[in-house]
Amino acid sequence: MMNSKEEDKIRKALKSKSWNEIKTYDSWQIFKVMSEFVGGFEKMARIGPCVSVFGSARTKNDHPYYQIAVDVAELLIKRGFGVITGGGPGIMEAANKGAHSAGGKSVGLNIRLPFEQTPNLYIDHDKLLEFDHFFVRKVIFMKYSQGYIVLPGGFGTLDEMFEAITLIQTQKLVNFPIILISKDYWGGLIDWIKDKLISEGNIKEQDMDIFQLVDTAEEAVNIIDEFYLKYALQPNF
Repeated sequence: MMNSKEEDKIRKALKSKSWNEIKTYDSWQIFKVMSEFVGGFEKMARIGPCVSVFGSARTKNDHPYYQIAVDVAELLIKRGFGVITGGGPGIMEAANKGAHSAGGKSVGLNIRLPFEQTPNLYIDHDKLLEFDHFFVRKVIFMKYSQGYIVLPGGFGTLDEMFEAITLIQTQKLVNFPIILISKDYWGGLIDWIKDKLISEGNIKEQDMDIFQLVDTAEEAVNIIDEFYLKYALQPNF
């Protein structure tokens, strides 16, 4: 059940507005969105090839997944890539920490939220971008990432992962590597996809080739390294 505070927020959001108020708000909203895109494009275009690391903001620093994220980032830096995260705590902090400790580029695309999303301390001071809009942030992720490494996470992680898979499936995005780490965590989801989505004809069997499932940092980074031995590093669209 919703508490009174949540109900007040809904009432405020759904408060009746005049047509003129709506048009004025929408017009200014366009400029805010444009400014986020322009600022993101200008800053990210100067950073160079990077790989995004996704995962839960709630993962504690003593969890095995945290250390895997650190290891992933360190290996990526050694292979010549920078590391991009969502800029927050948990897996994001771990990946920025690994990039920072390895002396590489540590980028954070932080989203302003009312909870659990303050920038972590391991982002390079000149490579922190702040966003109000999730959709702008996701465009920046996809345009300037040369691959996605996805560790265990929640709705936000799933959102970022499935949007990239969908854009590759529909050929709106170049087929870059998407690697999920932890067969134990992701295996049930993949079984469900096979059992329901493929069997019902909602996706094709070859769509499963868009992403790969591994268990270690080394396997994940090797997939990206081998991919770019064959293909050029460049923005995705």
